[in-house]
Amino acid sequence: MAMTLKSLATPLLLVAFIILILQVAAEKSISEAKVESAILQESIVKHVNENAKAGWKAAFNPQLSNFTVSQFKRLLGVKPAREGDLEGIPILTHPKLKELPEEFDARKAWPQCSTIGRILGQLFHFLALSFRWSNFYIFQGHCGSCWAFGAVESLSDRFCIHYNLSVSLSVNDVLACCGFLCGNGCDGGYPIAAWRYFRRRGVVTVECDPYFDNEGCSHPGCEPAYPTPRCHRRCVKENLLWRKSKHYSVNAYRISRDPYSIMAEIYENGPVEVSFTVYQDFAHYKSGVYKHITGKSMGGHAVKLIGWGTSEQGEDYWLIANSWNRGWGDDGYFKIRRGTNECGIEHDVVAGLPSARNLNVELDDAFLNASM
Repeated sequence: MAMTLKSLATPLLLVAFIILILQVAAEKSISEAKVESAILQESIVKHVNENAKAGWKAAFNPQLSNFTVSQFKRLLGVKPAREGDLEGIPILTHPKLKELPEEFDARKAWPQCSTIGRILGQLFHFLALSFRWSNFYIFQGHCGSCWAFGAVESLSDRFCIHYNLSVSLSVNDVLACCGFLCGNGCDGGYPIAAWRYFRRRGVVTVECDPYFDNEGCSHPGCEPAYPTPRCHRRCVKENLLWRKSKHYSVNAYRISRDPYSIMAEIYENGPVEVSFTVYQDFAHYKSGVYKHITGKSMGGHAVKLIGWGTSEQGEDYWLIANSWNRGWGDDGYFKIRRGTNECGIEHDVVAGLPSARNLNVELDDAFLNASM
């Protein structure tokens, strides 16, 4: 009897091991299936739109119609700050000395600055310094470069606001040339590091160094994600010099989480870069004031905050420009609940002031520093 049990022990252990392997494989397959499933789900649209307290409407956004969950996650390129990243970065708090308007839109406040209302992926025109009019398409595309886009777009706006200079700055410069100090390029980075790069190294124009991926992500080839482009430190146009195309910031700073300080900063100096946690339902946003209703966390995203207001239903909101083309959301924009740190939107607000360095202008950096 003892010999029989002993002889059965090895086959039983083998069977148990095989069952364990099959269970692990099954769980892995289920996990992979979830990652490769479509980011847009009818169940989420229904859940949000049937919720009377949601405050916003969901839909199948055309820009994300072919995206899987894993592809969508690659658009979310904000990494948590590393230890030491925020050392020496001042936190600006605006004293409550003035009454701010109940509604503010930077596009209307500075109508001469076309960059403020530009949604990435839209065909736009700009006049850069003394160069002729040119057309550019810019997409975030396959790359987790939102951390660089939000910074570059905000600084471009601020050059127009403070210097009346219409210029579009290069995401590619930051993405390719900042290196490990900014993070991992297309695999994500740190918004505040981009602003430190502007101060230390400056950033060239789009004409000098255009974005490397203009194809978008609605075609074969989105998997795997594009690698970070190489830094060449030379302009694609022979008549432009890299060094002379650089535009700098005076400083890099964070803004206090107090909504008043964020509003005052935008009101006085222009759009800022903000980061927040994206949940799956956000991919379905169409209109209204967003707040998280359903779905898991997908990652961190950086965008450009351009204003604020209050909805007809009495919900305070932030007005934000996204980088997913006009086929997403409310013509490329979205509103998110203000004053409650919804999805961390008020937790990490960063900016900097444009510098006169390399510019033929009379206003100097001391004046801009004094404005803080």
